[in-house]
Amino acid sequence: MSDVEKRDTVIIGSGPGGYVAAIRASELGQSVTVIEKSDTVGGVCLNVGCVPSKALINAGHRFQNAKDASTFGITTQAPSIDFSKTQEWKQKKVVDRMTNGVRMLLKKHKVELIQGEAVLDSNTKLRVVSTGPKQFMSADDGMTIEFNNLIIATGSRPVEIPGFKFEGRVVDSTGGLGLPEIPKEFVVIGGGYVGTELAGAYANLGSHVTIIEGTDSILPNFDKEMVRVVLKQMKKKGIDVITSAMAKNAVQDDNSVTVTYSVDGKESTVKADYCMVTVGRKANTDDLGLEMTDVKIGDHGLVEVDQQGRTSVPNIYAIGDIVPGPALAHKAFFEAKTAAGAISGKKTANDWVGVPAVCFADPELATVGMTPDDAKDKGIEVKASKFPFAGNARAVSLDQPDGFVRLVTTKDGNNLVGAQVVGPGASDLIAELSLAVNGGMNAEDIALTIHPHPTLSEPVQEAADVAIGFPTHI
Repeated sequence: MSDVEKRDTVIIGSGPGGYVAAIRASELGQSVTVIEKSDTVGGVCLNVGCVPSKALINAGHRFQNAKDASTFGITTQAPSIDFSKTQEWKQKKVVDRMTNGVRMLLKKHKVELIQGEAVLDSNTKLRVVSTGPKQFMSADDGMTIEFNNLIIATGSRPVEIPGFKFEGRVVDSTGGLGLPEIPKEFVVIGGGYVGTELAGAYANLGSHVTIIEGTDSILPNFDKEMVRVVLKQMKKKGIDVITSAMAKNAVQDDNSVTVTYSVDGKESTVKADYCMVTVGRKANTDDLGLEMTDVKIGDHGLVEVDQQGRTSVPNIYAIGDIVPGPALAHKAFFEAKTAAGAISGKKTANDWVGVPAVCFADPELATVGMTPDDAKDKGIEVKASKFPFAGNARAVSLDQPDGFVRLVTTKDGNNLVGAQVVGPGASDLIAELSLAVNGGMNAEDIALTIHPHPTLSEPVQEAADVAIGFPTHI
């Protein structure tokens, strides 16, 4: 074991939380060391999560557009797809480009990058066992670091359920993104964000998809009025959605996998080329040596933190998927900047009103703040004001008229406490609404903001007109 080496700010993990914390800490004058156990930076999101999944979703949309554009009077020959080239594009042109960009940003900010696995020894020390090339450390040697401040940003991993061991034709979301072929039959266990997105992507690429969901609806984090719009499109694509179902087991051979599930006690089976399990994620806090520290762990292995991301140990911070709240990359971005600022003595705080959430389904869904049901549960009197995309010229010209924009405002004062969008461009439109919710804006503020025409942003203003009682196009 080598002698103890001293460092200023150490960050475990280089995912969305870790690398952003490193950059911000460096900008604030800290000397920063990042410890990353894998051979690439960017974490799950950039390498095997939200970014590559959007690449596959885009490829699916392109394939569908090429397959049938008859609505616009365009006749095309039946397209073919070389999925190996699709996967190569996804990896080299999207994932590698973005991860290389993060690596360059860390270098630009003079961040020391150590490839290795960190295990805490105490409130001020950790050991690193090398998992990387010899230019960092010898694989046979260890390294002990004494740190002034530590930010833990180790993320999460897929949950494996009994009867569905991740091997062969039973895969997690990482395996689902890296399939060697487009399955003719594809079973997805779990209809949350990831399951719904990849089910839609593979359906667009030509798979027949079956979703098996344990609750009474897919996308349980979105309200049912929004989900109905997605289910309507799924039905058109031939996706089978089985809800209130208990997945029992998967039996596979060289060519297929048979999934057994039960609904109301009645067992059924479905045979597929692959089965992807996306039933949730588990915080990566169990192998960090946290038991050697005074850091407090709460429910589900999540680290207890204050509004600055500080744990029960004043010089140790935690951010991202390992702390309470939605496991979203952009939440980790925010928490990263807060923690880095706190270490530098800034008056930062994770004091948002609402964190926007997006699902890249067909069509997209996005929400921020409270839904009408959320407000009702909290005893807040609100009204919901909607404008349909069917009344928007841009959406109609794109042949995407399904969905709506909804503003949730207080009955007294028309103050915006939440907003939901389901329809084209929802993932982008929610940014304006997140600004409005977190800024405490009034519906009239939005109604008096000129939105360009013809654009998908107009339904936001139109919904605000509905809220103040002066609707124009409805």
